Amino acid sequence: MHVNNRKEEKMYLEKINQPADVRNLNKEQLEALAAEMRTALLNKLSKHGGHFGPNFGMVEAIIALHYVFDSPKDKMVYDVSHQSYCHKMLTGRKDAFLYEEKYDDVSGYSNPEESEHDFFNIGHTSTSVSLACGLAKSRDLKGEKENIIAIIGDGSLSGGEALEGLDFAPELKSNMIIVVNDNDMSIAENHGGMYQNLKLLRDTEGKAECNLFKAMGLDYLFVKEGNDVEKLIEAFQKVKDINHPIVVHICTQKGKGYALAEEHKEQWHWCMPFDKETGKSTVSFDGEDYGSMTAEFLMKKMKEDKTLVGITSATPTVFGFTEDKRKEAGSQFVDVGIAEEHAVALASGIAANGGNPVYGVYSTFIQRTYDQLSQDLCINNNPATILVFAASVYGMNDVTHLGIYDIPMMSNIPNLVYLAPTTKEEYLAMIEWSISQKEHPVAIRVPGGAVISDGKTVTKDFGKLNQYEVTQKGNKVAILALGTFYSLGQEVAKEIAKETGVQPTLINPMYITGTDDKLLEELKAEHQVVITLEDGVLDGGFGEKISRFYGASDMKVLNYGLKKEFIDRYDVNEVLKENRLTKEQIVEDTMKLC
Repeated sequence: MHVNNRKEEKMYLEKINQPADVRNLNKEQLEALAAEMRTALLNKLSKHGGHFGPNFGMVEAIIALHYVFDSPKDKMVYDVSHQSYCHKMLTGRKDAFLYEEKYDDVSGYSNPEESEHDFFNIGHTSTSVSLACGLAKSRDLKGEKENIIAIIGDGSLSGGEALEGLDFAPELKSNMIIVVNDNDMSIAENHGGMYQNLKLLRDTEGKAECNLFKAMGLDYLFVKEGNDVEKLIEAFQKVKDINHPIVVHICTQKGKGYALAEEHKEQWHWCMPFDKETGKSTVSFDGEDYGSMTAEFLMKKMKEDKTLVGITSATPTVFGFTEDKRKEAGSQFVDVGIAEEHAVALASGIAANGGNPVYGVYSTFIQRTYDQLSQDLCINNNPATILVFAASVYGMNDVTHLGIYDIPMMSNIPNLVYLAPTTKEEYLAMIEWSISQKEHPVAIRVPGGAVISDGKTVTKDFGKLNQYEVTQKGNKVAILALGTFYSLGQEVAKEIAKETGVQPTLINPMYITGTDDKLLEELKAEHQVVITLEDGVLDGGFGEKISRFYGASDMKVLNYGLKKEFIDRYDVNEVLKENRLTKEQIVEDTMKLC
C-alpha cells in the first residue's frame, strides 16, 4: 500500500491548473492533494528556503477556500502573504513548486504580475483587512456581488492597521469574510492582551461571552479543526455570499506535517535550505554576525543597568535575542508584537521616565512608523536607541522587504542622530555612547554584508556631533564613504592613486544626519572633486546634503548610491553595476573630471 501511495505522489497536484479543478475532487482526493502539496513544499523549501511554518499550517484552509469560492471573481487577500505558496499552487503556478528549474518563477509573496488570482503585492503584515475593505467598498459602489475574503494570522492582529481594519469592517454592512488563522504564534510567541481572548475562544470553542470580534460589531464563526478540509469546507459554505461582515476563526497547527516545524515553531517560521531528514541547514555561515553580537553586548549591559530594556516588534532574533536570551533578560526584554508604531512610542515613554530603551528593527519595518519617530520620539528629544538592521543593498531583496529607503526617511527628522558605523568596533562604540548619553534620540544603521573588524580601539566622542573622520589625507579628490560602502571607498582611493599617482582624501562620515561644515569648507582648498558613496537611495539621501553644501562653489560633486525604484529578487552585483557602484566605474567617472 505504501508503495502504491508513493507511485501516486503528485498525481492530483499535477492536474490542478485552476481553482475549478479542486472542486472536482472528493474528500479522500482532497486529503491526498493536501499531502502532495506538503511534499512539494518540503522539497522546494529544503532546496530553496522560504516561509515554512505558515504554509504548512494553511494547506487545508487554502484548499477549502478554493473549493468553496470562485477565484478570481471572489477575491482573496492574504495578510503578509507568506502563507500564499499553497494558493499559488492551486492558481496555475504549481510548476514553481514541483520542478526545481522553475522554483524562481514566482516570488515568495502574492503578486498581481504573476496571476489574476492575486490582487496586491504584499509582504508587510496587518494589511489584509483594510485592503479587503477597500475591495468590498468598491464592489458595493459598483453594485456587484462577489465575495471578498481577507486571510489574516493571529500574530498579524497585533498590528495597528489590522485593528483599524477590523474596526471599520462592520461599517460596510455587506459581504466581508475575515478568516483568522489562529495557530497561537506570531514569528515567535504572541504578545498582548488580545491573545488572552483568543485563547479563551479556543478553550471554549468560540462560545465565550467575551469575544473580541463580536465586541467590534462583527459576526463570528469558530472552526476548532482548522486542518480538517471537510470541516473547513462546511464552514466556508456557511459564509459564502453572506450579506454582512463575519470573522471565521480557524485553529490550525503551524508547521503541520513536519515534526521539527511542529515542535520548533519559531525556528521554522522561515528557513534557509536544509536537509529534509535532519532539518539541519545546508547553508553554512562563517564568522560573526551583528545580531548575535548585539545581543551579547546588550545582555552584559543589562546586568550593569537594570533600566536598560531591549524592545522588538515580533522579530526578536533581528538583534540576536533567541528564546534562551529572552528568558535570561526577563523583564528587561519586551516583545510588543507586530506593532512598530507602539515600539517607538514605548521607547520614547521609557526614556522620558528615566529608562534606557534599545529598539532593534529591520529597516523595511521601521518604514511603518515615521510619525512616531517624528512626533512621539524626536519632537520630545527623548534618548532612545534604535538599531536599524538590513539597511543595505546586501539585505533582504524581495520588493516588499527592501531596506534601502531609511536614510531619506530618517535622516531628515530634526533632533535624531543617525549614525553609520563601518566596523564592528565602531558599531559597539556607538551603542555604548548612545545608551550612556541623555541628549538625543539615536539611530544606528547596522552595516550590511559580512562583519568587518579592524581591531582598532574607538576613542571618538560621538557627542561632538557631525565631526567626520579623515582616515587618509590627500588632495584633488575627496571620498566620503558612508557606512557599509566605506570599504568601496577604500578600493576607489587605491585605484585613483594607482591611476594618477595622486592620493585622494578618504573620509568616514559616520553621521548621516548632519554635515561637517568646517571639514567640507577646508576641502575646497586642495580638492577639485568630492565623491559620496551611500548604501541606499540617492533621492533625499546623504550625498544630496553634500551636494547642497557645495552648490554655490566650483567643487564638482559625484553622488553614488541607488536610484529610486522598486527592485525585486535582484542580484547585488548587477544592481551595483547598473548604478555605477563598482570601483572601475567610479574611477572612470572621476578621471573625466580631474
